[in-house]
Amino acid sequence: MLEVTCNDRLGKKISEDDTIGDLKKLIAAQTGTRPEKIVLKKWYTIFKDHVTLGDLLTDEIHDGMNLELYYQ
Repeated sequence: MLEVTCNDRLGKKISEDDTIGDLKKLIAAQTGTRPEKIVLKKWYTIFKDHVTLGDLLTDEIHDGMNLELYYQ
């Protein structure tokens, strides 16, 4: 299990098989925002919905990492 925290202090456990889109749905449920309006970034990299967290491990995302959360 990975724990990824967004800047509004959400700390939920997710697995490597989950996609960025799944993570957005989890954040949307907690914040009351539609998942389509959420953008997750690390510096200038915008994470695409279809990519799994396992694909991003070590290079882009790691356990305990903070992501930038934006709304469109």
